[in-house]
Amino acid sequence: MDASTRAHAPADDATGDEALMQAFCRGDASAFEVLVARHQRGVFNFLLRSVGQKARAEELLQEVFLRVVRAKDRYTPSAKFTTWLYSIARNLCVDESRRAKFRRHQSLDAPRKGSDGDQGSAMISSIPSKDVPTDEAAEAPTIRKRLSEAVAKLPVEQREVFLLRQVSGLSFREIAETVEIPENTVKSRMRYALEKLRSELGDLRATQGGPS
Repeated sequence: MDASTRAHAPADDATGDEALMQAFCRGDASAFEVLVARHQRGVFNFLLRSVGQKARAEELLQEVFLRVVRAKDRYTPSAKFTTWLYSIARNLCVDESRRAKFRRHQSLDAPRKGSDGDQGSAMISSIPSKDVPTDEAAEAPTIRKRLSEAVAKLPVEQREVFLLRQVSGLSFREIAETVEIPENTVKSRMRYALEKLRSELGDLRATQGGPS
């Protein structure tokens, strides 16, 4: 296969992300379809746990890939595609958080209407850490709710690192590039997040682990 043939070869699941994006930049729509199929679940899970509303997460997911399309003429493979992709998703979450805070400030004088069911709907079914209840224990709705609430209580910087690592599966290096902080800082934030979760969910560990 000569260089010209390779340049126009159809995209497939074995092609790397950066090569797929470059193929899309050259006009190969199938390359974009492969990228979407490969990353939409991870990005959606990150958005869902970040904004706490399924419908809004679905809208933001569409916006993430729309921005990928809009940026294709400016794309350069200077970083991993996943780093670039999650940077877009993270920026959208930051903007969403700012808008949510503004809406909350506007509604301070409004009559209270009870708890927001949507805010509690984003439940993490498992947290893959040996120090936090997972798997079968997390199947109980009340425990899933506790896990979700505990993650929501984390400081923003720790929560986004935790979600990028545990929900989206990014490496510490990829997270560092996405958030634009040193890798050691990422690891520190992850450690503090896990410590807070252990403290918050300590009673669950006691009940699942037998006599205290």
